[in-house]
Amino acid sequence: MASVPTQSDEKTKKNEALATAILNNKHKPNRLVVESSPKDDNSVVSLSQAKMDELGLFRGDTAILKGKKRRETVCIVLSDDTCPNEKILMNKVVRHNLRLRLGDVVSINAAPNISYGQRVHILPIDDTIEGLTGNLFEVFLKPYFVESYRPVHKGDIFSVKAAMRTVEFKIVETDPSPLALLLQTPEFTAKVILLNEKKRKKTSTMWIKEMVELPLRHPQLFKSIGIKPPRGILLFGPPGTGKTLIARAVANETGAFFFLLNGPEIMSKLAGESESNLRKAFEECEKNSPAILFIDEIDAIAPKREKTHGEVERRIVSQLLTLMDGLKQRTHVVVIAATNRPNSIDPALRRFGRFDREIDIGIPDAIGRLEILRIHTKSMKLDSDVDLEQIANECHGYVGADLASLCSEAAIQQIREKMDLIDLEDETIDAEILNSLAVTMENFRFALGKNSPSLCEKLL
Repeated sequence: MASVPTQSDEKTKKNEALATAILNNKHKPNRLVVESSPKDDNSVVSLSQAKMDELGLFRGDTAILKGKKRRETVCIVLSDDTCPNEKILMNKVVRHNLRLRLGDVVSINAAPNISYGQRVHILPIDDTIEGLTGNLFEVFLKPYFVESYRPVHKGDIFSVKAAMRTVEFKIVETDPSPLALLLQTPEFTAKVILLNEKKRKKTSTMWIKEMVELPLRHPQLFKSIGIKPPRGILLFGPPGTGKTLIARAVANETGAFFFLLNGPEIMSKLAGESESNLRKAFEECEKNSPAILFIDEIDAIAPKREKTHGEVERRIVSQLLTLMDGLKQRTHVVVIAATNRPNSIDPALRRFGRFDREIDIGIPDAIGRLEILRIHTKSMKLDSDVDLEQIANECHGYVGADLASLCSEAAIQQIREKMDLIDLEDETIDAEILNSLAVTMENFRFALGKNSPSLCEKLL
């Protein structure tokens, strides 16, 4: 009696067929396995001299490389005696442009007919230029292209190190398109157009950093002009937009001591203990100045006094007002408070000299969602088919917490798919199974179908 093929048998046959196909493809001389390059050059890949001879390539030739999802880029070819014959060495930037990981297969072909670029549009990536001043073109782009004979491809992202910073740029358009050669010539400045440099908008983090960093690091600026530095900043916006994370990020960047105080935790049944908890927080920050005191959910401890019936709440509001007014200039302490109900806070706290700077932390746009996704997926193992830009465009109304949940759900779904290969009774999991884990675009699709924007749920 013939046995009926099971789903497991079909999976095994499918995997074997896929592996056979990959091995067969690798026999093509121009298909090579990707390895990491010790050279930190975004325009160069390295092959063995024998492989270059086989492909008819010479040192300094320009080649087109094709990766996954029809991604391609253009690089200069160099020989490397340490490179195995069936491999190609490329740095992280080139791999990212091709959507490849180490061990993937890439095809390489000569590109003899590349014209010199007549005009190239280059866009700086916003999150890599925060806090930078000066001329990005002169400091970063001009030295990068000088006497370098660099080929560029539309859509590529490259990084430039200068002035103790690394800035990323994107090739938005080339003429001719989609690839061109850039040379440092007298007309070079006119050929390269740096987009969006004058129209950059300051993000909430940049505004907060300015308001916090100046009083903490350079209080003499305010003293010399005859005014008091700002002492309080109120962040307001829907839940999950990252108000607490922004405060922590600013504290980390400024190197200030960070003290987190959750509003409801201050409250106590014992008489006078709530006010004492508040005083201790201010004293701790003064001892460790420069410091940032972050009060989360301030509406829980500082409601409008005319609308509250409890004596404790009124005393806490009065104590907070006294502490804010009593901050000495030499202590270098800035108080940041967060709430999603700014109109419920006692108006006396929102007057000049207290929380007189208010910043709306709203729902992120597509660019903001993309940056948040990059942060949350930074340590995740992603499959080459994952397109974060597409995911960001489809997540309308998602805030930071929603995007974090989305990434977590996608990762858990990837683990679910491998559960039939895992023996829960074993103390360890096979290394091959662990190495095969990679979150796919299909996992994100599943998570998108399961998760919905928390703000929309509240509106419904």
